[in-house]
Amino acid sequence: MDGSTRRKPPASLHRGRRSWCCSFAVPPSSPENLKARYPKTDIITKTGPKSFPNSPKSALNIVNRIDPRRILSPGRVSPIDSDPTGDSVRHVPQTQSPAADLTVPRSRSGSFRAPNGSNFANFPGPDPGSASGDGDLFDVRLNLKGKSGGCLVLETNSAVLCANSAVFAGLIEEFNNNNAAANNNNNNCKRNGGFLEKRNVCRIEVPEVENLGVFKQTIELMFEDNITKKLLKIGAHRCIDILEVSAGIMFNKGVISCLKYLEAVPWTEEEEEKLRSLFMRFRFDDATTGEILARLYSRDSVDSQQNLARQLVWSITGCTDANARNELKSLVKGLLSRSSVYEKDQRDLNKEDLLVACQSCLGLLVNLFDETSEDNAQGKVAKEEKGKPLIERVSRQVDNINWLLEILLDRQMAEEFVDLWANQGKLLKLHENASPLVRYELSRVSANLFIAMGTRKLHCRSEARSGLFQSWFGPMLSDFGWLQRCRKGLDIRSLEEALGQTLLTLPLKQQYLLFMEWFHCFSKHGTECPNLSKAFQIWWRRSFLRGSETNAVESR
Repeated sequence: MDGSTRRKPPASLHRGRRSWCCSFAVPPSSPENLKARYPKTDIITKTGPKSFPNSPKSALNIVNRIDPRRILSPGRVSPIDSDPTGDSVRHVPQTQSPAADLTVPRSRSGSFRAPNGSNFANFPGPDPGSASGDGDLFDVRLNLKGKSGGCLVLETNSAVLCANSAVFAGLIEEFNNNNAAANNNNNNCKRNGGFLEKRNVCRIEVPEVENLGVFKQTIELMFEDNITKKLLKIGAHRCIDILEVSAGIMFNKGVISCLKYLEAVPWTEEEEEKLRSLFMRFRFDDATTGEILARLYSRDSVDSQQNLARQLVWSITGCTDANARNELKSLVKGLLSRSSVYEKDQRDLNKEDLLVACQSCLGLLVNLFDETSEDNAQGKVAKEEKGKPLIERVSRQVDNINWLLEILLDRQMAEEFVDLWANQGKLLKLHENASPLVRYELSRVSANLFIAMGTRKLHCRSEARSGLFQSWFGPMLSDFGWLQRCRKGLDIRSLEEALGQTLLTLPLKQQYLLFMEWFHCFSKHGTECPNLSKAFQIWWRRSFLRGSETNAVESR
């Protein structure tokens, strides 16, 4: 065959994997180079030929500059234009040619995104036959303009876009109708005497693109036979971004593939929040998204959630393993804390539930102290705890009460617990007859209450403070020596400071009685009693040195 004879490329659409074709800056050296898998991509920025950050490694050919001898007919080799215009990619979208343009203005940017609440279950995808043009030609140019100022140009095939995206199918159909009515003879490219004539290129502008790389990657997935296999390399975080773009352009095959992939992989908390936000803006097929929604939202009622929190508290107070109990206490306290990142706008655990748990622990303490009396020498002990010493069981219940008290203080609900603890008359009588090795555990609860009041974390009525001191100030003086030796995390200096500060909040007459009690105890036992000297000096100045000023005020 003569060398001047041109080889005729096939005109039929490939039935297998669709191909993207690239435009070359110079004529290819062999016919095998006429096809590539992905389209030609031009990147345009405001600062020059520097490329915009794109998606991860891709097979797209990124072109920053085009030779002055550019190809007029994208996708096929055509005579070289000697016109020196358009030497930079920046001018490619503005180059005027006989091709009719379909430019979507900025005000119509919403046409490229499915309306909020769109249901993708009813979108089977347009008929590929509705697109005009051969599958081997680049007859659509997408001009993507990012919010950050970058610009990405994709040259692709209308048949592929129409077959996968309802949004692009409608725009291309509108372009074809306008083009056929206006100028059908000058805009169709046919072979004529060995030369190629110019063919219409549908130009679509997509403004305000959030992520150019994600949009390009979504278009690439339209040419993949197995989208799920491609998503395995992309990852869940990127897949959520692709799902949002696919939902916006109504790329139904991409939406279904992304949903199936996301349902099968674990998510981070950031990815979970992105999915929640996405599902609030788009509606998907319930059959496809049912399993994902089951992972995102709980169908249980508020009452069941409240019961769950109550069950967790009761399980911890009844736990017998010390290591497991301490680990679970830290976990549940963090979940129920007001400052927790897991806090939700819903009811979880109320004050009554916590107070009921406290009363249960107090009842167990009374039973345990009864074992120390001669009348109950046999003991009322559960079978599984008969082998454990009494001090260990008492310490466990005190730890439970202090843990519940921390939760109440964090939620500012501890006022009623002060009254509850001050009215433990039976426990106070048992405290008098119990061994110091055991009874000092009760003063650990009183110490935490005094510290909370002295550091202004707990605010309660004057009657409640007076009742607490009247009941537990004496036992605190008796047990202070054991508290110093067995601190168990208790800060003794903070206890002494808070005890004195809280005592000064009482009426002066009651302060006189309590300070006299402390003075006599401290004179006998010394460091076995708390050092309230600083608070005693303040009380002395208020009571005697300023007495003349007080009388003057009362006389006036």
